[in-house]
Amino acid sequence: MKAYERLLKYVTIHTTSDDKSETHPTTERQFDLANLLAEEMRAIGIEEVRVTKECYVYGMISATSGCEDKKSIGFVAHMDTSPTASGKNVKPQIITNYNGGDVLLKGSNLVLSPERFPHLKALKGRTLITTDGTTLLGADDKA
Repeated sequence: MKAYERLLKYVTIHTTSDDKSETHPTTERQFDLANLLAEEMRAIGIEEVRVTKECYVYGMISATSGCEDKKSIGFVAHMDTSPTASGKNVKPQIITNYNGGDVLLKGSNLVLSPERFPHLKALKGRTLITTDGTTLLGADDKA
């Protein structure tokens, strides 16, 4: 599976948090992504994979032979998305060979403009994945 295909799979999982909740995680649906990640981690050979009752996912990759005395590294990311926009029924749009101009978010008619977001100019010729404007993509979490 290509990285962007994996991203598209993750962003469609509804993980919107609930800012009124007093639980951790704030919604049970966040376990949907946690359990999927644990499954995928096991499938690629990560050891001691577990999902805690707080929705943390842990796993271990053994050191490469000869590097056992080196420092460990940890990767940390959160899985929930902001409650300020819906994360349900996410409809990503893929823009191949981006032309450097305005990006129309087709579901809402909102526009991402290089004048407002100057970094877009540097992405000319690349593939962009955005929301359609009706939901939150959540790619900062799930990438």
